[in-house]
Amino acid sequence: MRTDQFVGAVAEGGSVNFNNIAFNPHGNGTHTECLGHISKEFHSINQHLQQFVFGCALVSIQPEVHDEDAVITLLQLQAAFAPHQTAAPKALAIRTLPNDHSKRQRQYSNTNPPYVSAEGLAWLYEVGIHHLLIDTPSVDREYDNGVLAAHHAFWNYPQNPRFHATITELIFVPDAILDGLYLLHLQVAAFENDAAPSRPVLYALTPYSS
Repeated sequence: MRTDQFVGAVAEGGSVNFNNIAFNPHGNGTHTECLGHISKEFHSINQHLQQFVFGCALVSIQPEVHDEDAVITLLQLQAAFAPHQTAAPKALAIRTLPNDHSKRQRQYSNTNPPYVSAEGLAWLYEVGIHHLLIDTPSVDREYDNGVLAAHHAFWNYPQNPRFHATITELIFVPDAILDGLYLLHLQVAAFENDAAPSRPVLYALTPYSS
C-alpha cells in the first residue's frame, strides 16, 4: 500500500510490510466452493460449510482420452472408489495422472484441462460423497457453453440442492502420499463468497475411522 505519507514495505523504508491483495478465488489457486457458484441466489461457503473434518478416500486416476478431451469417467470413479466404499468416507480426493510438480504453477487457461463426467459426479452424489477435491481447475470442461453439468449433478441443483456439499479444485497431492483412506481437515478462509481459498490437509489413519 502506498500513500503520500506511507509506504507499506520495510525494504523501502516503511515501518511495516502492508500489502494489498486482490484476486478471484476461482482458478487462481486451491479453493473450495459451495453451490453458490452456480445458483442465481447468493450462497456463501462461510455460511454453509460448518464442519471441517471428514473421512476421505484418496484415489489416483488417469483420465481417458475422448476426441480432444481428457475425461474421468463413471466407470473409472467406480473402480477407484470401490476398495474404500464400505468405509463410507464423506470426502473424495482425486489425483489425476500423470502427476508432475508443474501442476503447481501451470497456466491452465485455454488448455482444455481434464475434467469429470457429469454421470460420474451424479454417482458420487448417490453414494454419499459430500466433499469432492480434485487437482484440476474445474470438474467441468473449460468451455461447455455455460452448462456446468458436473457441478449441477454433484450439488443436485436446482432439484434438491445440497447446501453443505463442497467442491475443492486445484489441489496438489504429492506422489509420496499413497492412495487410501485419510482424515481430511478442510481449512477454508472465512470469506462471505461462493468460494474461498482453502488448504486441505490429509492425516494418515491407522486404523482408519470415518
